Amino acid sequence: VHVIRWATQAFAEVIKAEGESACARGIAICFDCRVNSERFAHEAASVMAANGIHVRIFDALRPTPELSFAVKHYGTTAGLNITASHNPKEYNGYKVYWSDGAQLPPQHAAAIARNMERLDIFNDIQRMDFDDAVRQGLVEFMGAETDEAFLSNVLRQPIDPDVVRRVADRFKIVYTPFHGAGWHLVPEALHRLGMTQVIPVKEQMVLDGTFPTVKSPNPENPEGFYLAVDLAKEVGSDLILGTDPDSDRVGVMVRGADGEYHTITGNQMGVLLLDYIITARRRKGTLPENAAAISTIVTSKMVRRICDVNDIHFDETFTGFKFMAEKLAEYQRDGSYQYVLAFEESYGYMMGDYVRDKDAVTACVMITEMAAYYFEQGMTLAQALDALYEKYGFYGERTLNLVMPGLDGLEKMRALMAQLRREPLQEIAGTKVVRMRDYQDGSVYVMGLGKMDKTPISGSNVLYFELDDGCSFIVRPSGTEPKIKVYILGVGATRAECDERVQRYAQFAETLRG
Repeated sequence: VHVIRWATQAFAEVIKAEGESACARGIAICFDCRVNSERFAHEAASVMAANGIHVRIFDALRPTPELSFAVKHYGTTAGLNITASHNPKEYNGYKVYWSDGAQLPPQHAAAIARNMERLDIFNDIQRMDFDDAVRQGLVEFMGAETDEAFLSNVLRQPIDPDVVRRVADRFKIVYTPFHGAGWHLVPEALHRLGMTQVIPVKEQMVLDGTFPTVKSPNPENPEGFYLAVDLAKEVGSDLILGTDPDSDRVGVMVRGADGEYHTITGNQMGVLLLDYIITARRRKGTLPENAAAISTIVTSKMVRRICDVNDIHFDETFTGFKFMAEKLAEYQRDGSYQYVLAFEESYGYMMGDYVRDKDAVTACVMITEMAAYYFEQGMTLAQALDALYEKYGFYGERTLNLVMPGLDGLEKMRALMAQLRREPLQEIAGTKVVRMRDYQDGSVYVMGLGKMDKTPISGSNVLYFELDDGCSFIVRPSGTEPKIKVYILGVGATRAECDERVQRYAQFAETLRG
């Protein structure tokens, strides 16, 4: 509680610096199922209220995207979520938002950090009793009325909802919230979409921050879906959806021809959604003339190919939805483009103009519509993906985590990045490197010629190696864990060629551990 109060006092100082009206507009506060999340959220509300900042706080746990929505919907100055997203049960976290509904911009994050250095953790905190703050009207609760406003926006996203109703008696979905915040709104949104057969994993509908049924509640880990797979086999489900504890990411499994359930990766789901949204909107006459898509520099190269073929504008940003939100703000300022989808490889998708963060509630709705459309055509999402590869070419991706724990882990990470800058890789697993992009300062090096160009974006510790065969090999330190992340973005003339390249570069990546 002391760390929470300390961080909140520092955050309150940033809000107060914006003036009285910023304090009156106040802050929206949310929390998830984690151990102490509700208590920490109430502690934060108490500090904000004591600082003269009006507080709107959810009456129970809610999905992270609903917090982003609440900030925009109520016009608050800021937002705060007590959540550790998809991390293991030992963690909790403090996620901060600004008035646009996006995660905090760098200058405000730096201001909070400076304030924390200045403030004493015990003596410089202003606080009051939470119940007193509620009685005095300094803290007010958000509940069903906010859910309804959020859901009404979510249910404006479907492009062809009739397709769901046409197959509803035959199409089944198994859903798990992994003990977390999606437990109510995701099934509710799917029912309102027209789904009649949404079958929840009962053991994982129990709200519990110790996640008793899984080692890790991360939908990127297929092993967490074992209960969902058993249930899906029992009821004959076509699709499995799993949202992480704060319901901003969604993992998907689909039944294959072999009767087993197979993972659709974040990259694969992103390209499936992008192609579906473009073609369905074109079919319905609702595709904007200035349509755009956004993903990150570590996301599948197939995104650019789909945009090129369909004459859609495409932009890349650094990893993280705050950077994509900045790009959307730029579109709106300039009146240049209307985005139809923003996504990154780590199972996060954003649509619509009512959130500025990844949103698993809306993503579940759109994935369901898309799956129902293909179901009516006699196809699974796996078969639809194969058809996309035939249409656009063969792409494959792999992310490796080179874990470097212990006191010397950070030093090892720094040393590896420094060495790769000092002595750039000339070839990777027998394939020549043709260019290296250093996103730290934006330099582009052509091998053998030196620095030749600048990247459109810079300021992130990422090295991007472009290979002679069209594949990419990207290295960056994680911002939250002691590990180096290596992203391999493969392409090939055939599925076999693409897979072989990805496998070869993955084996090379392991040698970087040292």
